[in-house]
Amino acid sequence: MEARIEKIKQQLQSQGYKLTPQREATVRVLLENEEDHLSAEDVYMLVKEKAPEIGLATVYRTLELLSDLHVVEKMNFGDGVARYDLRNDNNTHHHHHLICVQCGAVDEIMEDWLTPLEERLEKEFHFKVIDHRLDFQGICHRCNKKDK
Repeated sequence: MEARIEKIKQQLQSQGYKLTPQREATVRVLLENEEDHLSAEDVYMLVKEKAPEIGLATVYRTLELLSDLHVVEKMNFGDGVARYDLRNDNNTHHHHHLICVQCGAVDEIMEDWLTPLEERLEKEFHFKVIDHRLDFQGICHRCNKKDK
């Protein structure tokens, strides 16, 4: 975890920002809950446990800054709530999501199945894809099991 925090600190410094204690507390919460796709309010509640003096506005500003600097990805799964996901160091692209319309669960697909499509887009349309996101909406295996 410390290595990732140091990398994020360097990303901030390269853009003229500091990793303040409040920003570090926010980053630590995101690192500790990487699988959870936390909302700003979720992050705030968890950061508040570690740093009681922090305000909701500070967490929002930190998340927006981290999003602007491409440290986190800001996502919306169709429920009107922005969620935040740390970008993975070893992937050029984000992972993809399976979103259950019944229970709201979000599962991840870590493989990038769109590389052949990107190559075709570049070859046929001279369009260089820098990034993409793919979300599938449906019924998860847990809800399917309940329905049977």
